[in-house]
Amino acid sequence: MALPSSDLGDGTYRNPVLDADWSDPDLLRVGDDYYLTASSFGRVPGLPLLHSRDLVNWTLVGHALQLLEPAKEFRRPRHDCGVWAPSLRHHDDRFWIFWGDPDQGIFQVNAPEIRGPWTRPHLVKQGKGLIDACPLWDEESGEAYLVHAWAKSRSGVKNRLTGHRMRPDGTGLLDEGKVIVDADRLPGWFTLEGPKLYRHDGWFWIFAPAGGVETGWQGAFRSRDFFGPYEERVVLEQGGTEVNGPHQGAWVRTQHGEDWFAHFQQRGPYGRVVHLQPMRWGHGGTSRSSEAETGGGWPVLGDEGAPVAVHKKPDLPPQPPSAPATDDDFPGGRFGRQWQWTANPQDGWATQHSADGLRLTCVRTVDAHDLRKLPNVLTQRLPGIAATVEVELSLSSEDLGARAGLAVLGDAFSWIGLQRGEGGSVQLVHRFAESVADREREGAHPVEAPGGRARLWIEIGAGARCRFFYDVGGGRQPSGQVFAATPWRWVGALLGLFALAPVGGGHAGAASFTQFRITATP
Repeated sequence: MALPSSDLGDGTYRNPVLDADWSDPDLLRVGDDYYLTASSFGRVPGLPLLHSRDLVNWTLVGHALQLLEPAKEFRRPRHDCGVWAPSLRHHDDRFWIFWGDPDQGIFQVNAPEIRGPWTRPHLVKQGKGLIDACPLWDEESGEAYLVHAWAKSRSGVKNRLTGHRMRPDGTGLLDEGKVIVDADRLPGWFTLEGPKLYRHDGWFWIFAPAGGVETGWQGAFRSRDFFGPYEERVVLEQGGTEVNGPHQGAWVRTQHGEDWFAHFQQRGPYGRVVHLQPMRWGHGGTSRSSEAETGGGWPVLGDEGAPVAVHKKPDLPPQPPSAPATDDDFPGGRFGRQWQWTANPQDGWATQHSADGLRLTCVRTVDAHDLRKLPNVLTQRLPGIAATVEVELSLSSEDLGARAGLAVLGDAFSWIGLQRGEGGSVQLVHRFAESVADREREGAHPVEAPGGRARLWIEIGAGARCRFFYDVGGGRQPSGQVFAATPWRWVGALLGLFALAPVGGGHAGAASFTQFRITATP
């Protein structure tokens, strides 16, 4: 099962169409099918792959990246690193994804089908601060190109786009690169990034946002030559709407000739949710440069350049309502595609068996006091609506201090679960850590948990304010104070399941999770 679709059932849809942290989306059509990928940063598997037939109802069908590389760099959590702003393309009967790792360089993977098998990551360009890479195979000239942005935190450079000629097989670049858009020369433009490169109507087009993720705008640039000069327009901004910073996305044309644009909106602890805007070609947009040319043929997004909240669906065959899965019974101990580890996983963290339920090994660690440092937290995205999270937990480890639980994980975290105490008893515990704290502390007084079992709930309210509940046999009880979920710098808050044990010798046992559910709150 999944949370509600954005399909209103009357021929219209509401935004966001993906109401969770599907950050920096890129969009592609192949035949009658639409595919979307998004940033996955330091979580594994990475590069999620979503599928739709109508651009409104989506399902998660897999991931293109099974391990982050170099693998040794991601043995520990690096929550805001890894995969930034991927681009998804189809060329020469293969799917291609290019992305920038701000600490390593520009990578690509490719596959004959969207479900794989995908190649291992190939380093196209090495360097610090190279982000938001996008390729283009130009059918008119037979040339291949690549554009990317810059992360000032690694390179000291920002607000510009660099272009390269690329080998047609995507394995490398053919020149040293040239700055093709320097936004420092455009009055009022700052933090230009996230370019998506297209060829249309004899022009090279770059769709790229600026102004920062929370309050920025979407720009479009065009030139007759890939290396410029480019003229620009602002084609989407908040205007009088409640959609702050409509930002960084992708253009797609349907098989019936309609144009649509998907972008994100930064929503604090919920991360970057995805909106879908109608698009047409005309005389829309505004220039922030006095030197920009006049003329038509510019994209007009949303309602004359402002985001739409509700709109008629694309003219595509009706589809049953769907949204990416959240619930899981963990059949045979296997977890669904919606789950990701907080770092490259090791064998034995989750074990398969003949029944339902997720069996997590209590991994021994010196970091038992801080979930943010653990690579073995199994996570999924925090829903962008009011919802209740529920799971059954049993702790079978006999090791003193072994524990397992359900967490809301971000720059601050809070969790509720079970811990093995003195004399073999099991207690229901609730702990949290503020963002400035280096270790967790009690969020409520411990409660005995007979039989080492508990039912756990998190009620997520407005503003991602979370309340925790439990049942250890005496009925549902509240626990602790309200906890406001917090994001990392670039990543929204996560829901997590974990099991751990203090440092020691031998196998520390396991914990089992069953019947994981997320239910929208009326």
